[in-house]
Amino acid sequence: MDIIITSSLPQGDCLPYLPWHATDLFINPGGGPCFFLEPGPMRSIWRELEDYLRGFAGALPERPRAILVISGHWAAAQPTVNIGAAPPQLYDYGGFPDYTYRLQWPAPGSPRLAAEVRERLAAAGIASASDDQRGWDHGVFVPFKVMFPQADIPVVQLSLQQGLDPATHLAIGRALTSLRRDGALIIGSGQTYHNMCGFGGGQGPDPAAEAFDAWLRETMVDPSRRDEALFAWEQAPGARGAQPHEDHLLPLMVAAGAASGEPGQVAFYGHVLGKPISGFRFG
Repeated sequence: MDIIITSSLPQGDCLPYLPWHATDLFINPGGGPCFFLEPGPMRSIWRELEDYLRGFAGALPERPRAILVISGHWAAAQPTVNIGAAPPQLYDYGGFPDYTYRLQWPAPGSPRLAAEVRERLAAAGIASASDDQRGWDHGVFVPFKVMFPQADIPVVQLSLQQGLDPATHLAIGRALTSLRRDGALIIGSGQTYHNMCGFGGGQGPDPAAEAFDAWLRETMVDPSRRDEALFAWEQAPGARGAQPHEDHLLPLMVAAGAASGEPGQVAFYGHVLGKPISGFRFG
């Protein structure tokens, strides 16, 4: 019989380890504060993704004791763990209405989970650092405000490592696999298409972008070739057109690494301004 976690504590540091369905995911967080713009064209182009994210928590098999998130908006010299107990918002976007700089999503941090992340990385021979000042960037608080509006699940953010090496990030994910079995939900927050100039190219079909997204969808579901394919992702059709700078693809590498050979499934597939974007679930 499955045990459902139905309670949470402010810091998430006293929750017991309970059996649960090990799960990790990769989501697309949208563009800037897109889900909180006033109704209109800029809001409506993200509606499909917003609807998916709004139903996200209800589709989880159980309530996680805490969430570990890796965002495409934070890279550091070493993988760095946000150890803050109550991180603020980091409004790392520009050119949006004033009210979008007052959005709040006051989820607590979890010093306990942060320590566990660093312990797992150290055990795998991966040096890490900590940061107790950084706020939730918009790759975290914008989609999470839609997914978990109550902001009552403790969250810890882990940075990417500068250099954005695929093998390094797959290894980081593998080092964190056991957290999934201990009731933590691992979420990579990036975007399978992240070419700002390409988004401005109109809403017609984009064969190169479709080819890359199709390659990703095929690759994620097949664990027998996933790591090897991701090592050489730049050779995939349409790769550099979809990812001129791969910071938004590397969170997927961490999530795939944490899946530790488990098959993935396509959890979301949609289009924004004619460009395909996909989300994935492992476990």
